[in-house]
Amino acid sequence: MRVDVVTIFPELFGAFLETSLIGRARSKGLLQVEIHDLRDHTEDRHRSVDDEPYGGGGGMVMTAPPWIAAVRRISEGRPVRRIYLSPQGEPLTDAKVRELAEAGDLLLLCGRYEGLDERVLETVVDEEISIGDYVLSGGELPAMVLIEAMSRQIRGVVGLPLSVENDSFRAGLLDHPQYTRPAVVEGLEVPAVLLSGDHAAIESWRREQEVLATRRKRPDLLARES
Repeated sequence: MRVDVVTIFPELFGAFLETSLIGRARSKGLLQVEIHDLRDHTEDRHRSVDDEPYGGGGGMVMTAPPWIAAVRRISEGRPVRRIYLSPQGEPLTDAKVRELAEAGDLLLLCGRYEGLDERVLETVVDEEISIGDYVLSGGELPAMVLIEAMSRQIRGVVGLPLSVENDSFRAGLLDHPQYTRPAVVEGLEVPAVLLSGDHAAIESWRREQEVLATRRKRPDLLARES
């Protein structure tokens, strides 16, 4: 899987791409991530990427020409799904992550300031994606979130595939509680069923706990299923 990212802060991705599962996935050739500096696609000597908005208002708006040039050059000659990380986009869900992980090459646009000139969206963006109903200073963190989530869907990235299959949201429920040694912490004991060795009883307990956890923490998920 190949992911291209366009940003004015390419240095933000350094440690992220070298660490943990992402770093190992890249070293194994399972995931290719290329970071592009938007300023490399400007044409003025100041490498400008923003300007004052027409009609007035606070803040600066990212100009269209560098974005259009960058997207077209990077995606030239191959099919690429072009995504703008935006708080106005479609909410990112587990189902969306799985869809994008199987969509082929992706190109992620990380905006800044007051956002992109609307003509960028009208000409070189296929869709907008949001990681939540709040505003960040830029699209770099959302891009990392999306890359991290998608990487878990690539076979061979996560050592135990079962851990991905049992992730929260996969069956519309949150995950069940997890315990490990020691058996007693601050007077709190591990549920006896987990020590019983009865695998059928353990599985039944886990399914019940998933429903209870979802009802307590995210009742809206149960409402969607009803």
